[in-house]
Amino acid sequence: EMEAKYTRKMQALRDEMDLRRKTEIHELEERKNTQISELMGNHEGAFGAIKNYYNDITAKNLTLINLLKEQVEDLKKKETVLEKEKADVLLQNKELTQPLQEAQELVAELQKKLVHYYRDKEALVNSKAHLKITQKQLKDLQWEHEVLEQRFKQVQAERDELYQKFTKAINEVQQKTGFKNLLLERKLQGLLSLLEQKEVELGEVVAASNLDPNALSLVSRKMEDVLSSKNATIQNLQLQLARVCKAHNDMLQTFKAKLTAFGIPLDNLGFQPLSFPFQGQ
Repeated sequence: EMEAKYTRKMQALRDEMDLRRKTEIHELEERKNTQISELMGNHEGAFGAIKNYYNDITAKNLTLINLLKEQVEDLKKKETVLEKEKADVLLQNKELTQPLQEAQELVAELQKKLVHYYRDKEALVNSKAHLKITQKQLKDLQWEHEVLEQRFKQVQAERDELYQKFTKAINEVQQKTGFKNLLLERKLQGLLSLLEQKEVELGEVVAASNLDPNALSLVSRKMEDVLSSKNATIQNLQLQLARVCKAHNDMLQTFKAKLTAFGIPLDNLGFQPLSFPFQGQ
């Protein structure tokens, strides 16, 4: 009975379990079919999106391929033009080889000239500095020249005035001394006659007085001393005159040298400087 009881229980449990299993299988199949339907829908959507994506890519690639083909054709044309230009350039390079060599030689020569140019430039800077100094000296000399010209004009005016006065005085003196010369000539003739008479009288007095020769020689020596003193004074004055004349001539030579150094002609002075002769010339 217990075996039969448990057999019935086990059969009932088995049926219940079969029914639950069938129910669960049915539910599982329904969920599986639902998921399959969803997956198929998703798959179809994804497939359509992928298909559209790859169709767009394919269209773009075809457009790009066509564009690249056109670019390739353009590049081929450009390559042909460039090849032609390359040939022309090679020909020009071949033709320009000799001018290039000449240009290089010219550049070397110009570089040498550039070295000389820098030297000349430095010399020019030095010359400009020297020129500034010379210009300053020239301005100073021009100022001195203007001062000297003003002094010269003043002296020239004074000279002209003195010359006029001198001429007038000479005329007056000539007029005044015309008569005086006649009187002086007459007086001179009278004095000469008187001198001859006095010499004769002096000779007679000396002969009559029988003077001591020593006294006579003493008088003669005194006269010689006086004459020697006068001659020494004359020589001293002549020596001083020679010194002054030499200093004057040296100053004229220096002045002429300065004028020549500054390029001023001597004729521009407007007068001829006097050069005093030395003693014995």
